[in-house]
Amino acid sequence: MPITQERVRPLTVHHLNELLLVCSLVLLIAVAAVRVSSRSGLPSLLIYLGIGVAIGQDGIGVTFDDAGLTQLIGYAALVVILAEGGLGTKWREIKPALPIAAVLSTVGVAVSVGITAAAAHYLVGLEWRQSLIIGAVVSSTDAAAVFSVLRRVPLPSRLTGVLEAESGFNDAPVVILVVAFSSTGPIDSWYLLLGKIALELAIGAAMGITVGFLGAYIMRRVALPASGLYPIAVMAIAVVAYAGGALAHGSGFLAVYVAALILGNAKLPHWPATRGFAEGLGWLAQIGMFVLLGLLVTPHELGDDIVPAVVVGLVLTVVARPVSVLVSTAPFRTSWAERLLLSWAGLRGAVPIVLATIPMVYEVGDSRRIFNIVFMLVIVYTLAQGPTLPWVAQRLRLRLSAGEPTTDLGIESAPLEKLRGHLLSVTVPQESKMHGVEVGELRLPAGSAVTLVVRDEKSFVPAPTTVLRRGDELLVVATDPVRDATEKRLRAVAEGGKLASWLRPGGPR
Repeated sequence: MPITQERVRPLTVHHLNELLLVCSLVLLIAVAAVRVSSRSGLPSLLIYLGIGVAIGQDGIGVTFDDAGLTQLIGYAALVVILAEGGLGTKWREIKPALPIAAVLSTVGVAVSVGITAAAAHYLVGLEWRQSLIIGAVVSSTDAAAVFSVLRRVPLPSRLTGVLEAESGFNDAPVVILVVAFSSTGPIDSWYLLLGKIALELAIGAAMGITVGFLGAYIMRRVALPASGLYPIAVMAIAVVAYAGGALAHGSGFLAVYVAALILGNAKLPHWPATRGFAEGLGWLAQIGMFVLLGLLVTPHELGDDIVPAVVVGLVLTVVARPVSVLVSTAPFRTSWAERLLLSWAGLRGAVPIVLATIPMVYEVGDSRRIFNIVFMLVIVYTLAQGPTLPWVAQRLRLRLSAGEPTTDLGIESAPLEKLRGHLLSVTVPQESKMHGVEVGELRLPAGSAVTLVVRDEKSFVPAPTTVLRRGDELLVVATDPVRDATEKRLRAVAEGGKLASWLRPGGPR
């Protein structure tokens, strides 16, 4: 119905103040919920959804039923979440996992869609179009849920890399499938769908690689007037990758994840600040998206769809996901324990619920029922899988000890534009083999030097015989040509001690 002038109420300052008050209170409650979530093991997404439901029409009474707006905001939030995930993913961990993650995100998705759709059709009685939509919607693991859980469950880097890469990659083909199944008219032949998916993924990957490397090149060579501008610029570059990929009729979701992955491993200036800023935006996106999805649902309508959701979810969890993992990992050397954990760690979250709004926007028959089934499925099986994942990893002997030492060297870089160099801030971890090494034994490349050491809140200029200790903070100046070599040498000493170069093939550098 068109909006008439009489129905439009101007937004006054008073209304704006009320809106800001409500939004700030919701944010504070959501932030406090993270603490409850970390202590109880209850996934935070459920708490955020609960906040939305409590605010909605069956709670406080706020009525919201705009599926189109929810989809747009959900897409925007997903872009931020994927960017934050890519920025926080270490290339050395994800690189060995890329082949498995790529197969899981394509072949695994196809297997999962087929099995789940068959269950929805034969066991629940849905028509094939609706069954295929549900199969595609729930076949995508959720980046927000996976990244959130992996922060609490220390797994081997191989498994962490697979799960992170899969959650970043599989949104793209699933979105294509859901849109194809939801569009009016006959569904395209399978080979046309495969060709469309392959083309969009290729365009998205190419856009992500191009924007990522170009953005990293610029960010490492341009000295901005304030350090706070670097995080904003990095996130803007990631969003450019998404927009460019989408406008080129490719996968914008794959583009933003690939671009963020490149930026996150490019040793950018002021990286800790950028990482913290991205993480904060990621949390904000999760909170906003989950609360809005909770508002969209109508709880009193869910009763009839609980059993279908449990049935479809059971088939997805104990049949479709394990079979897709088994098929996808068959060409690779993967233990049965790893396969079992990958099967149980296929977490669903906001992404399937956001994707369930697509058939509502396209006005597919029974689209509200599809949304309700997906919503209940996510709730039930997130409750089952999220809190039990640490226990499963422990039983399979795949969970690392919480106190396992880390030797990762914290390095922050700030460009010195006029001097054509970089100021590296280096923190020596507690278990680093840099402890006990003399400054002269670092053997940094010519053109770089340790200029200052901060120890016990006191700073001093080191001599070549100064012995480094745990917790020291070093300021290292390096010219442009040797910047990368300097950081490489510092990391080598941190991992292998002062004899690191002799312990490597090829002898000393």
